[in-house]
Amino acid sequence: MTIKKTASAHWEGDVKTGIGSISTETGVLNKAPYGFKARFEGGKGTNPEELIGAAHAGCFSMALSMILGEAGLKPDSIDTQAEVSLDKVEGGYGITAVHLTLKAKVPGASQAQFEEATKKAKEGCPVSKVLNAKITLDATLVS
Repeated sequence: MTIKKTASAHWEGDVKTGIGSISTETGVLNKAPYGFKARFEGGKGTNPEELIGAAHAGCFSMALSMILGEAGLKPDSIDTQAEVSLDKVEGGYGITAVHLTLKAKVPGASQAQFEEATKKAKEGCPVSKVLNAKITLDATLVS
């Protein structure tokens, strides 16, 4: 079974002064503005890298919940932040790394169980698999 999800982007103008909008089929993003200033200068709006970070953090968190559940553990909370690195590379720019920072409260989990589950989630979540970047993880089990 194939699951398909759709998002779209609209752009007007040149790369530095133009403006775009991004939308998702669910409507969560509805013509959300993005542009050069938001991407490279800290301006208002979103950018592809933060959207990839949000997708990665969400995907990783869900994967971890599933893996913990398979081990008979139910997390009280999973909080994941994804820091996406955009660097100048040969031919332009590229996403070179994603660093995940995780804080999770998982009653009954040993440190070894937690570390094994986080490793599996980092390697196995679909967004991790699609990224051609170095992915690192700092994981903290909160008691």
